[in-house]
Amino acid sequence: MSKMSTERVRFALNGPTMGTRWSAIFFAPDGFEPAPVQVALQAATDEVDAQMSTWNAGSDLMRLNAAPVGARVMVPDRLNQVLRLGLEIGRASGGAFDIGMGDAVTAWGFGPEAATTERIRSAITGKRVPTHQALEIDRTTGLVRKTSPLALDLNGIAKGYGVDRLAETLAAHGIADALVGIDGEMRALGLRPDGEAWTIAVEAPDPDRRTPHSILALQDAAVATSGDYRHWVEVQGRRLSHNMDPARAAPLIASPASVTVVARTCAEADAWATALMVKGSLEGAILARKINLSALFIDREGDHLRETRVGRLFETRPDPERVS
Repeated sequence: MSKMSTERVRFALNGPTMGTRWSAIFFAPDGFEPAPVQVALQAATDEVDAQMSTWNAGSDLMRLNAAPVGARVMVPDRLNQVLRLGLEIGRASGGAFDIGMGDAVTAWGFGPEAATTERIRSAITGKRVPTHQALEIDRTTGLVRKTSPLALDLNGIAKGYGVDRLAETLAAHGIADALVGIDGEMRALGLRPDGEAWTIAVEAPDPDRRTPHSILALQDAAVATSGDYRHWVEVQGRRLSHNMDPARAAPLIASPASVTVVARTCAEADAWATALMVKGSLEGAILARKINLSALFIDREGDHLRETRVGRLFETRPDPERVS
């Protein structure tokens, strides 16, 4: 009688989502059928996109945006979860993370429509209430109500949440060890088959090419990076990052080149990376230490990069594994 194979086979699945691609790497016994997992992972990311996209006029988020101020709107549970997390991090960051920047994102040309002077002027001069003060979510009914005009935009958290959904979907299929990601936002589950942590490259803040700056080893944690070097617009010869300053309703003009955050979930890492970009290296490092968050700030100083490391993961490695 032949023995069953105990050899574990590497599977690498991927598919389209949110204008980019999702990926999932895991190991399973020889003979494992990946097709149902592929279908489930695609369905999970499609659901996030259908509920939270600002590029899809029929999404649940855009339906909420179109609702009049004061109207109570029922939204799907997953969108409700992300809205609540966004408000929580908005409060904790003192408004540095704000999910109500949709009008500014659109005005400056980072949404589905081209930038216009009229939209920019309206965004920067309009009266603005922080979203964590202007959006109410009834914890009993789940109904959502805007108390002031808001254009919600979840681009600073939805991809991270999509990564979490990938992780949850694999877990539901009995896969405990995996690495999943969307456009560089990653979450590690368990360990590799050799018992080592998953290795993830932190990208160098270089607009001209994709090169690794350093390497992280992650187990049951997520990582996200926000930077000024991938998405921008040029205004009067000046390159402006897609990261918005909620206080000005305009792109950041003085910020780190990038901020990398490690957190329990990818949605949290994604949102906090954006918040700390807005805060900057000095105030951001103070806040990260206060809330016990691991973060790596990279600033440009002429032709050189300067690092600020916060948290056990970064501070315990005075010379982190680096790729030249």
